[in-house]
Amino acid sequence: MQLDPAATRQVSASLLRLRQRAPFLALLSMFTRVEATAYVPTAATDGRTVYLNQEFFGRLEPAEQDGLLLHEVLHAALLHIPRLGQRERLRWNVAADIVINGMIAQTRGFELPEGGLREPGLEHLCVEEVYELIRIVPGPGFLIDLLDGPPPDASGPPPESPGALEAYWRQAQQQARMLHQSAGRGNLPAGWARELGRLDAGQLDWRSYLWRFVVQTPTDFSDYDRRFVGQRMYLETMAGESVRVYVGVDTSGSIGRDQLGAFMSEVLGILRAYPHLIGSLYYVDAAAHGPFPLEEGVESQRPVGGGGTDFRPFFAAVAEEHAGADEGVCVYLTDGFGDFPDAPPDLPVLWVVTPGGLEAEKFPFGEVARLLSQ
Repeated sequence: MQLDPAATRQVSASLLRLRQRAPFLALLSMFTRVEATAYVPTAATDGRTVYLNQEFFGRLEPAEQDGLLLHEVLHAALLHIPRLGQRERLRWNVAADIVINGMIAQTRGFELPEGGLREPGLEHLCVEEVYELIRIVPGPGFLIDLLDGPPPDASGPPPESPGALEAYWRQAQQQARMLHQSAGRGNLPAGWARELGRLDAGQLDWRSYLWRFVVQTPTDFSDYDRRFVGQRMYLETMAGESVRVYVGVDTSGSIGRDQLGAFMSEVLGILRAYPHLIGSLYYVDAAAHGPFPLEEGVESQRPVGGGGTDFRPFFAAVAEEHAGADEGVCVYLTDGFGDFPDAPPDLPVLWVVTPGGLEAEKFPFGEVARLLSQ
């Protein structure tokens, strides 16, 4: 449904103010359509079009109109529809609102309409992390503004697939960046750059990251050993070699049983799929407890620990166990808050970090994946 003349003028004025105050965000808004609807009481998006209730929008102050319009544009541009996946829609919508409203609150000249959801302690996290951390969500009065398709009175095209939406917005983000830089606008605010940077990382599922990390060791057993490519020596000639996977589990109280079970099940799946992999498990708080063999049933084993968090005992124990061996990797499940070694270990390290854990850039070594559900 087309906007009436009054709403059209208000939206145009809001976009003009957006262009003056936040040029990059104004560029992103150019990739959305804006339609009127009576189907939603405030505003919503299906990932491509922003739908406004004209009566509600007209009652807002100009700064609130700007904040509301920007809120919906960001839901679309930050791929909140494609990223929803199989998650529960209400809780995902709450998590997305917390992150977006925190970003808007840090941008001068914008206000959120009354009732805008704020949780300052969570606003620096990605939406997937906030989703994992929140358990109590607003009651029936909370408005879900992430639609699974256009409202019945929409006049635009039918809904797009999640893949098509993601491709559209990634291209839009790239074009907006190029235009922003060519105009000499400078860097984006830290909060915006952080959230867009997370999208650039591809939101790789931690399970996929774990599989890739463990099987793509210096000896690549998915084909043949790269060290012997020129000699045409294939995997069958290397049956005696093995790669040991050292798994450290933070037992300082930050790892939930469900998280631990999911993680252990995935590690065991990798070990079953690649017979050359041998697993050792350590439970670690202020000391390293183990090693225990990684085998069936370990995911239901009662973890050992409960004290403070110190990463150094795990890497010291691994160095001792691995002495004289060839290939190996370390995988550490933790929230990231603890004491790191002064020097990185000799083996590659993958940190699998729980929701709300330490930011990736603060880990002094290794690669970082987030333990997030899909």
